[in-house]
Amino acid sequence: MIALPTRAGKPDATLAKAVDLAREVVLEVAEPGEVGDHLGAQAEGERIVTHQFACVRPGYPGWYWSVTLTRAKRGKDLTVNEVVLLPGDDAIVAPAWVPYKERLQPGDLSPGDLLPVEDEDARLVPTYLVGDDPLDPPMDADARAQVRRVAEDLGLGRVRTLSREGIDMAAERWYAGPGGPESPLAKSAPDSCWSCGFLVRISGSLSETFGVCANGNANDDGRVVSLDHGCGAHSEVKLARKQQPLPMPEHVFDTLTDDEYELI
Repeated sequence: MIALPTRAGKPDATLAKAVDLAREVVLEVAEPGEVGDHLGAQAEGERIVTHQFACVRPGYPGWYWSVTLTRAKRGKDLTVNEVVLLPGDDAIVAPAWVPYKERLQPGDLSPGDLLPVEDEDARLVPTYLVGDDPLDPPMDADARAQVRRVAEDLGLGRVRTLSREGIDMAAERWYAGPGGPESPLAKSAPDSCWSCGFLVRISGSLSETFGVCANGNANDDGRVVSLDHGCGAHSEVKLARKQQPLPMPEHVFDTLTDDEYELI
């Protein structure tokens, strides 16, 4: 069964009886074998009725044909408004379209691909604005221009840098990712990264929560990890006696001569 939309109001009797006309209209756009049983008629308004027919076209389970008819007041001639194929509640439909920037995942970019950043991206602010304390009085245009010239003289080079929002978004993404404390690797680790000798500290506000792993034998080598992350390659990890490999036996020297070997 297909769940069809319901509307209040009693359908016009003349239009509701025009099932054969509605089917003929559908057959103008569909093959005879694609139109199934009549599913009912719904009132769309005064002297406006929509008929529904089951769709049996291969690949369209749960869809139905919809034909809308109307007539003038006291008129006997029926007019076709539209005929469409619509999905029911259980129909298979394409997923909602998502802009490509929202679909991108780390690793999707290939060599030569370009991903421009919008001018008003909230993650970035002009470099000369960085360091402004919200509690300080706002800088006027002359003061900002002076700061910009100083930044250029110092060779900062970057036109824009991370905003407070950009830093917070990165921190949330890293903390919830595989380098955070909730990953399976971290939950089974003997200790946390904050005490590991392979942790490289970073500067700025993110240094209070994150660092970079520099252990070439670790899964996270070269990646940002939270200080409460961890893995089995911690610099201070020690194997218990039962976990240590068994010692190899001493070498056996073969003292048999060729003559003695033949006598065996």
